[in-house]
Amino acid sequence: MAAANMPGEGQTQGGRRRSNEETMVAGQPPQQPRRARGSRSGGPSGPSGPSGPGGPSGPGKGGDKPGKSGWKRFVPNWKIVMASMVVLVAGVFGMIAVAYANMPLPTDKQDEALAQGSVLYYSDGKTEIARLGWKRQIVTNEQISPAVKDAVVAIENKTFYEDAGISIPGMVRSVWMTATGQQRQGASTITQQMARNYYEGLSQEVSIKRKLKEILVAVKLDKNMSKDQILLNYLNTVNFGRAYGIEAAAQAYFGKSALKVTPSQAAYLAARIQTPAWEADAPGLRDRFKTVVGNMTAFYPEKYGNLAATAKFPKTKPENNANELGGIKGYMVIQVYEELKKRGIQPPQVRSGGYKIVSTFDRRLMIAAKNAVQGVMKTRTSEYHTGLAAVNPKNGRVVAFYGGTDYVKDGFNEPFDAKKQAASAFKPYVLAAWLDAGKSLTSLVPGNKTVPEVLPGQQKGGFRNSHNVGVAVDVVKSTAQSVNTAFLSMAYKLPGQLEDVKKVAEGAGLDKTRLQADIDEHHYQFAIGSALVTPVEQAAGYSIFANEGKHVNAHVVQGVWQGDTLVVPEAKMPKQVISPEAAADSTVAMAEVLKSGTAAGKGIGRPAAGKTGTNNDEKEAWFVGYTPQLSAAVGMYREVCVTKSGKTVQPINANCPSTPRGKPHKKYNANNPYSRADEVSLGFEGAGPPTEVWRAFMLAAHEGKEIVPFPERADYGTPEDLVEKPKPTPTPTPDDPFDTGDNPFDDGPDGDCPMLEGCDGNVTDDNGTPDTGNPNEPASDFEDTGMNGESQPGGAGVPDPMVGKNEDE
Repeated sequence: MAAANMPGEGQTQGGRRRSNEETMVAGQPPQQPRRARGSRSGGPSGPSGPSGPGGPSGPGKGGDKPGKSGWKRFVPNWKIVMASMVVLVAGVFGMIAVAYANMPLPTDKQDEALAQGSVLYYSDGKTEIARLGWKRQIVTNEQISPAVKDAVVAIENKTFYEDAGISIPGMVRSVWMTATGQQRQGASTITQQMARNYYEGLSQEVSIKRKLKEILVAVKLDKNMSKDQILLNYLNTVNFGRAYGIEAAAQAYFGKSALKVTPSQAAYLAARIQTPAWEADAPGLRDRFKTVVGNMTAFYPEKYGNLAATAKFPKTKPENNANELGGIKGYMVIQVYEELKKRGIQPPQVRSGGYKIVSTFDRRLMIAAKNAVQGVMKTRTSEYHTGLAAVNPKNGRVVAFYGGTDYVKDGFNEPFDAKKQAASAFKPYVLAAWLDAGKSLTSLVPGNKTVPEVLPGQQKGGFRNSHNVGVAVDVVKSTAQSVNTAFLSMAYKLPGQLEDVKKVAEGAGLDKTRLQADIDEHHYQFAIGSALVTPVEQAAGYSIFANEGKHVNAHVVQGVWQGDTLVVPEAKMPKQVISPEAAADSTVAMAEVLKSGTAAGKGIGRPAAGKTGTNNDEKEAWFVGYTPQLSAAVGMYREVCVTKSGKTVQPINANCPSTPRGKPHKKYNANNPYSRADEVSLGFEGAGPPTEVWRAFMLAAHEGKEIVPFPERADYGTPEDLVEKPKPTPTPTPDDPFDTGDNPFDDGPDGDCPMLEGCDGNVTDDNGTPDTGNPNEPASDFEDTGMNGESQPGGAGVPDPMVGKNEDE
């Protein structure tokens, strides 16, 4: 018994001895021993100690366990740990269940997921001009080769058809890699990738929260969407490098649809998904391609059993890095953008909306316009600027134009952007107003001074002509010879005067703001062409003569489709501007321009009419002409590049260089340019190169087309003579025995300039003899003279007192 009370490790019957190993906390009283769990020996006098090896319970059976000491006493009991884990897991799964239940099925799709490029076509609706914006084309399951689907599943998610939208091993690996920053978004299933790239609300940030949300969405999608639809959405959105979406990618790499690619090509496309930025034949891509082929062979042996042995790394198309706006197509694209903006579709929408846009441009005529301009102007420098526009007068479609050689180098589109004085090419609107007011072609109008002599807007010396056509001329001759005094007087005599002219010009599509501003500034100079116009406006404006008085605004879009839905119809609303009779008689007068007038001998071998125009100092020159099928305008001007020191330098890509030789410079830049444009004389008139370009284009445009006559002369209205008919001048015995001396068209008593003769001795041909303009026919007497009727020898250089105004042409 004494032994029981001696210090040692044994246990007494009445209690336990404090273990020699029990630890003490420095500076604190001894801790009370823990009560042993399950002890049966503790009495009321105190707690029992743990059973020792020699205790009555025996080793390992029922006795108290030794107390934990040191670090072990901080380790919880395993049962507690397991219970806690169960609670934790249950809580996590409970939270996941709640989150899953409250997670809505995504419905809002990302704009970029659906963004697909639009295609701009020529007027035939088949020939492409350009692909705009996103390189993506949405397709259906039936438009994708099964080999593509198999290849993508084999490399990206081999359990795709069996899993619930997620892969547990892949998910754990992905979460771990994302948390540790080793990989941005690795090991996601196809469903997860589709959810992330297709639906709104799943960001691309690297976070556990985003990854968990992606997982929940993927599971929910898998329950509510077929595997085929998930895979289709994925293939339509995924990035393949050169393009987004499988269809655009197949076109970009192999020039064929996604339905037509071979198994090897399908494996190539699938291999690109992991790293879209790979070059077309990067070593890493080659390795990945082998892996895809191997997986296809292993997973689908019945389809691709021999693929691993036969597949070769496919050859791809060279990448087309050409700017989508390069060459002349850029001018077409920009004009389509501009029109669609006015119709409610902004350029970003065009680039991502997947539209089919059919333009009004005829490919053959676009080439003809380019060839006509470059053929005539090939010997001249880039100081000379030419704009050509051609419009179908029946519907207002701009079928062709020439704006420049390369939009990327020179973005100024001449026929749409260049606003220049119309000069005498404006006079037909005065003619139309005159005839529409009920006044006839046979009216006599002043040929050498205005009636009245003083008109608002004239400068010292009044309005004059560049050549003498006599005291009085009829309206046809005044048009053919472009007589300033006649048209000024006609405008003054109209009931509404300049307002009547403006009404016709505005109805013909000319800008009303510019028209009014010019009247306010130049008054009656307006009647002979001081207003600013563009070639497109003029081509469409003359349609009132070619289309029985009706006008349709010029436009460049036939229609815009999204799928099978027409979202932007063609803007073609005809309006009657002048009477059909006024249009027919205007054409009679303008036809004489090509027969006996300022552009004589430059017809096109079929009924045609038009008007030349040249302003002061020949700075701007025009020809606008038409047939019943086509109206075309050509305008030219010249700009030299002058430095601050007065030195002349050549343009670069038709633009004055802002730095010397166009290279970077410390002193000169866009805000402080090295040179500026100065408009100078062309050195020719409208009957020169402008008419030659017009003729070359119209000959090509009408090749093979039916010859359509103009309407018959209507002889509309009644004569209104603004001057008296000249009295015949008595003469002695005439040299010509057939000359009776009673020519009613003599100028008057002095008889110095008969009406049907030019003052320079060149005889005009005003006898009404048809001049077809056919180059295969002998030239008329008038053509032999080489006279163009604008500034004849002896008349050239006569200054017009109107600043910035046209001569008598």
